[in-house]
Amino acid sequence: MGKVVSAAARMLQYGLAAAGLPPGQDCPTNPPSAPAPTVIASIGIFDSGIGGFSVLRAIREQLPWLPVVYVADQAHVPYGGRGVAEIRALSFGVVQHLVETAGVGLVVVACNTASAAALRPLRAARPDTPFVGMEPAVKPAARLTRGGTVGVLATPATLQGELYAGVVRRFAPGLTVLEDPCAGLVERIEAGDLAGPKTREILARAVLPMLERGADVLVLGCTHYPFVLPLIRELAGPAVQIIDPAPAVARHTAQLLAERGGAGPPREGAAAGRLRILTTGAAATLARQIQALLPAETPETGQLAWLDGRLLPLTGSQ
Repeated sequence: MGKVVSAAARMLQYGLAAAGLPPGQDCPTNPPSAPAPTVIASIGIFDSGIGGFSVLRAIREQLPWLPVVYVADQAHVPYGGRGVAEIRALSFGVVQHLVETAGVGLVVVACNTASAAALRPLRAARPDTPFVGMEPAVKPAARLTRGGTVGVLATPATLQGELYAGVVRRFAPGLTVLEDPCAGLVERIEAGDLAGPKTREILARAVLPMLERGADVLVLGCTHYPFVLPLIRELAGPAVQIIDPAPAVARHTAQLLAERGGAGPPREGAAAGRLRILTTGAAATLARQIQALLPAETPETGQLAWLDGRLLPLTGSQ
C-alpha cells in the first residue's frame, strides 16, 4: 500500500521547498505564530487550609476587581507532614476542580509545601494553564542580610524538597541558612490561636536559637505564618528583617494577568470581584476563620468532598 500524505502535509512540504528548505526544517525567519493566550477572567487559589488567606489578602488588595475561587483542603491540613506522592495527588485533584469545574484561567498554589511537591508536574500536565507558586524567599534574604546568616521557618516537606534546595544553592552560597519546621504551628493557626502560650512556645523554640546564632533576616516559608507575624516580630525584635512573600506573589499574579490580557480595572467605584471560598472541612469552622482573618470580605462559601481523587460539591457554589 502506498504512503498516504495528507493535504496539510503536502502544503507544508511545498511551502518549505519554495523557501529553499528541506522538509522537516523550520524557516528561521518566519516561525509559526503561537496561538493567542486565552483571556483570564478569574483565578483560583488553593492551600491545605487557611494559610493561603495571606496570599488571597494580598491579591485582593492589588486586584480587587478580579473574581477569585479559593479552595481550602482542610480535610488534609496540614500538607507539611505528608509524603510527596500524596501531596501531588491532592494538588492535582484541587486543580482539576478549579480549572474544569470552577473554570478559572490561572491558579495560584498558595502553599509552599504543595509548590515544592507539585508545581512542576502541574505545569507539565496543564501547559495551557498559568501557575503561580510559592518559593521560599531566600533570594531577597541573601540580599538583605548584613551578617551572612538567615533563618527559614517552613514545613518539613518544604525544607526537604528540591525546590527549596535549589533556591538555597543558587542564591545563598557562602551564607549560613538556619531552618526550623515549626512543628505544630500550622495546627495552632488553623485553630485560631495566633498569640496564645502554645503558639508563642513553638515560635520561641524556633526563632530564639536562630537569633542566638546571628540570624538578622527571617523568611516565612509557609503561607500560614504571616498570621503570626506580630508575635514573630515581638520575639525577633526591630533589628531583624522578616520577609512575607505574599505581596511578591500578588505582584507576579498581576504581571501574568497583564501578559495574558486578564480582566483589567473596572470603572471607578465598581464592586469588588466575586469571591468564593470552598472547604473540604467543616463549614462552621471556615466561617469563623473568614471572620477572624478576612474581616473585610463577605465571600460566598461552600463545601467540597473527596471521592476517588476528585472534588465534588456538597453545598454552596462550585
